Amino acid sequence: MTIAEITTEISKAKSVLIFSHNRPDGDTVGSATALRLALIKKGVRADLACHYDIPEKLRYIKTASEYSKVVDKDAKYDAFIAVDCANEYMFTELYGKFCKHKNTFNIDHHVSNTRYAKFNYVEDSAATCEIIYALIKELGVEIDNEIATSLLTGIVTDTGAFNHSNVEDRTLLIASELKKAGADLHYIMKRNFKDQPKERAILYSKVISKMRFYEEDKVGVIVISRKDIEESGAVDNMTEGFIDYPMTVNSVEVAISLLETGKNRYKISLRSKGKVDVNEIASIYGGGGHVQASGALLNGYLEDIIDKLVFNVKQRL
Repeated sequence: MTIAEITTEISKAKSVLIFSHNRPDGDTVGSATALRLALIKKGVRADLACHYDIPEKLRYIKTASEYSKVVDKDAKYDAFIAVDCANEYMFTELYGKFCKHKNTFNIDHHVSNTRYAKFNYVEDSAATCEIIYALIKELGVEIDNEIATSLLTGIVTDTGAFNHSNVEDRTLLIASELKKAGADLHYIMKRNFKDQPKERAILYSKVISKMRFYEEDKVGVIVISRKDIEESGAVDNMTEGFIDYPMTVNSVEVAISLLETGKNRYKISLRSKGKVDVNEIASIYGGGGHVQASGALLNGYLEDIIDKLVFNVKQRL
């Protein structure tokens, strides 16, 4: 589908429910809230759904506090729209309701996207917010400072403050337009990269102090245990960005983060400097994402999981 075609289909709806993925980040929240605000301007009833709490650091975004954690079985919507969700596992708890609707949309930027909706628009871009920007322009809606703030948040966070290799000239041009529209870039940077609670700082120090290296220091591994989270007084959504630290080590080609989410259950994040396609590795375990940034959920003993992942990386180095 083209951006014009998907926009035409969405425009037929008079009421929509927009889904963000589990453990929401700036791109999924920015995409969902921007699209909601734009559709409201077009006279559409638009609501938000996410099974997880929105991180405090993103609550400055207009309507970010208005998500519902459940989908009311009696609520009637003309369309369900998932944004920044590469597959059904990214919003598992709500996917059952999503897939039962006859009119579903999937808007995303992950190359591993499984095209699980009736209408799918997937584009390999720096952030899903870039796609939503184009969609809103196609809708003919003026991008005000609130929509601009949502969109710029997604772009800034998914590019690591424009540090990642996914940044293209289009990314910077869109960011410039959003700043002109009223988004406060300095404030967005401050909230997402310079402000953190004491508990996160304590957890970060615990995790980084136990960082491991494999394959002649080409693989950096961090483990975020329930014990360390609890002792720090932190919560899971405070761990975003931890994986960036092992990537700063000059010998490291691939970084692996393992977040313990339950007994013998881990959320895996993978990052690469380019030599290794980590989307390929994540796909082995039912996950996915991008060539240089992907993730998956794995069950098993910690050391066994680390051995498997390091072996997968070794095969591709």
